[in-house]
Amino acid sequence: PYHVGINQNLFLEASLHSSDPLLELFLDTCVASPTHHNFTTRTYPIIKNGCVKDPTYAAYYSPQRNIVRFKFNAFQFIRSNPEVYLQCELVVCRVYDYSSRCHQGCLQRSKREASS
Repeated sequence: PYHVGINQNLFLEASLHSSDPLLELFLDTCVASPTHHNFTTRTYPIIKNGCVKDPTYAAYYSPQRNIVRFKFNAFQFIRSNPEVYLQCELVVCRVYDYSSRCHQGCLQRSKREASS
């Protein structure tokens, strides 16, 4: 466990351990949950499909493409445990593959038009 006060900045770093310098990391999705066993219901999205959902989220520069750094403000789920669990999904891509997920950025899903 990592202890941090409410509204304090929580700094995170993810790194890919590989000898291949032509690989890079992309933070696709990161959600918080009040329980460690359920990341589908009662979750809070911090970043989803590459799109920032939490206004306190900020990405930080990394001199290496195999490291992702970011922060967000710590929070607590209302009327529940004081613990928050984090689950992040990262994508590994080839650096110069401009059609890869890493280079697509935020993927907004278009909403369907309601028929009359």
